[in-house]
Amino acid sequence: MSMPLLDAPEERLRKFKYRGKDASVLRQQRVVASLELRKAKKDEQALKRRNITLLSCDSAFETPAKVASLTLEEIIEGVNGSDPILCFLATQAARKMLSQEKNPPLKVIVDAGLIPRLVEFLKHSLHPHLQLEAAWALTNVASGTTEQTRAVVEAGAVQSLVELLSSPHMTVCEQAAWALGNIAGDGPEFRDLVISSNAIPHLLDLMTSDIPIGFLRNLTWTLSNLCRNKNPYPSKEAVMLMLPRLTLLLRHLDNEILSDTCWALSYLTDGHNERIEQVVRMGVLPRLVELMTVPELNVLTPSLRTMGNVVTGTDEQTQMAIDAGVLKVLPQLLKHPKSSIQKEAMWALSNVAAGPRHHIQQLIASDVLPALVRMLRDGEFRVQKEAVWTVANFVTGASVDQLFQLVYSGVLGPLVNLLKAPDVRLLLLLLDVIACILQAAKKTQQQERLRLLMEELGGVDRIEALLMHNNHRVGQSALTILDKHFNEAAVEP
Repeated sequence: MSMPLLDAPEERLRKFKYRGKDASVLRQQRVVASLELRKAKKDEQALKRRNITLLSCDSAFETPAKVASLTLEEIIEGVNGSDPILCFLATQAARKMLSQEKNPPLKVIVDAGLIPRLVEFLKHSLHPHLQLEAAWALTNVASGTTEQTRAVVEAGAVQSLVELLSSPHMTVCEQAAWALGNIAGDGPEFRDLVISSNAIPHLLDLMTSDIPIGFLRNLTWTLSNLCRNKNPYPSKEAVMLMLPRLTLLLRHLDNEILSDTCWALSYLTDGHNERIEQVVRMGVLPRLVELMTVPELNVLTPSLRTMGNVVTGTDEQTQMAIDAGVLKVLPQLLKHPKSSIQKEAMWALSNVAAGPRHHIQQLIASDVLPALVRMLRDGEFRVQKEAVWTVANFVTGASVDQLFQLVYSGVLGPLVNLLKAPDVRLLLLLLDVIACILQAAKKTQQQERLRLLMEELGGVDRIEALLMHNNHRVGQSALTILDKHFNEAAVEP
């Protein structure tokens, strides 16, 4: 998935929930500006996974210990032959090749034309060992490129794998679920094929109270892939089938299960308000806030992501997040040692700040302003940029009293310091924010005090320096501020 370009400030302003006093303009359902966190591979949930070792969820089901060592030619001959023993040994040898940790020959197996035959073996209910080996091999082929996954799909594997979810052998069921997870993880086309093949009810039926933990982890991961992607989204009917079980899984104690469940909810809330509503009405927000306080990054990251998505929604949805305690946790996450978490927490705060004045007041009451100033002053540059957006959203909708609470929390000094930044779009946003604050002061008795404060902080010198900026819009914005607020004619008696 490619990185989105940074929004131009005027474009991002159009995405705010509120723009000035025009409450009809919905908040940004933002394709987030510079979302490095969303592409941090070490934090992202795996789209596809290869199975390297034998599943151990069914101790009563064991494959023969000996694995044949065959050449590719012998594998092709054996898989395509009629001898059931040779079919099994060749399939097992192919699976072993596909399970090697480095550079598995996925393309070689596809190009050899073995996929249709492996799919055929999935139907051999009298030979569960063969079914397992074939499902395992297909799982690993489907962990590859879209082209390789398509070879599995076009050979008719999906329906056969769904049928294997009813196998009496748990290991076969688990391997089939894993293969379906890889196929669904490829993208919305194959995800919807898995859904339309009635996989979800079978997957949910397997989630019994006595299921081994490893199997439950695989099933949860597969469900999360069925929630993934939004062009198009999974059908509302499919989501409503999965949400009750995901709500239950959110109470599990296993971190891997919690992680994949939170990722699933993050995918389901990454979109329109109607999608967010499907999730919040399940009552999951208080639990998600709890999970935002855990030390394990693989749980914290997707729970924070989900709550960040929720506060891009309607005022009512944002209020539900506030009522669940999100503003008690977000300021603490601004102190997290990982800047990626700081940035995501600041993104969530920026969307609360984009709301109506009573949300801004709740933000102030949660003692966010000192943390906001600290991030503007000392945070990594990508966190500082997100903090500037929080300030921009704040000043766009705040009352005059709220705005001056922000000013007197110390926000102007860090904003002025950032006027040295090389980022043109950030400079334009900073100048817009400063102009907005100065304009609000002009309507009050605070104008002269604010002018003096800007001069003491070196703000006027910094703005004057931008007159010569090589970007015309930056120079023009700086000139407008100086003309309106810092020349003699601008001073009101």
